Amino acid sequence: MSYQIKIDTSPIYELLGSFMAYVTKKWVQDMDLGHEWIDKVDARLQQEVRTELATAQDCPFSDYDALYAWALLRPESDEISDYISYLDHGPDKDMFELLVPHIPFLTFEESLRIRKVYAPLLRLWDRDYFRTLEGELRVLAEEDAAEKRMLLSKMEPEALVEYATAGLIVPHMEDLDTVVLFPVVHNRPINSYCFYTRTLLIQYPVDIPEESEEEPPTLLLRLTRAVNDPQRLRILRYVAQGPKSLEDMRHDLSRLEDTLMSDMMILRVAGLLRIHIGRYHKEKFSIRPDGAADLQVFLESYIGL
Repeated sequence: MSYQIKIDTSPIYELLGSFMAYVTKKWVQDMDLGHEWIDKVDARLQQEVRTELATAQDCPFSDYDALYAWALLRPESDEISDYISYLDHGPDKDMFELLVPHIPFLTFEESLRIRKVYAPLLRLWDRDYFRTLEGELRVLAEEDAAEKRMLLSKMEPEALVEYATAGLIVPHMEDLDTVVLFPVVHNRPINSYCFYTRTLLIQYPVDIPEESEEEPPTLLLRLTRAVNDPQRLRILRYVAQGPKSLEDMRHDLSRLEDTLMSDMMILRVAGLLRIHIGRYHKEKFSIRPDGAADLQVFLESYIGL
């Protein structure tokens, strides 16, 4: 029996994802919003707020595993103010014990530190940036999730996950009961995921309607960027032979890790790769035929053939 799929549209996830992107700058160069978004946010926030938010830059990236887990395991409310109050004022022992079954390596001291650091910063981020966007983002997330929920009765779980994420392959696992998908706008087209005990949490990007038919579609721009480099084309030819790990690619293609990782991210966000994941083994990559077919479809549609 395969895992079940749940779709969670709480704006808490969008709050966390946008905060993480702004503070850590991780993946920003591959996000549709890009570095221009960072500049716009900087111009919008007061200097003292930017200084406060910057205090989280040097915190461990694994802190977000705990923040997302508290979002996943939250009480019934999906309101941001309730989540932040939950982080800020929840009983210390209860908040820690809630996470331990899902993040066994987390210590009580780390649990306290994460809550103490992030609760006031997330409150600032919500007040000075996120709150004015929440209504619009919630509508986009709900519309996208409605489509995915409709497909739940028509597609196998593995196929739905790959469709929603444009390439993430999650096979049946004996220790996986539930996959929770949550749609995001800020971080598109980035997919990210985190394994918890018997649960996998996956961020997937919302499809945003194009503003103008005169402009090239965003997906077409991602695809043409991905295939305009000989090294990336060699990667696609190589992974078309079957799933390959990064170690395989470094060895067989004689590539440096930094440049290989950069090329792989560009191919991933273009939807040209399948990413085969598991709890106890490293990612492997193979060609995604649907992504390759999209290049021709979007190009012909845009130029009017």
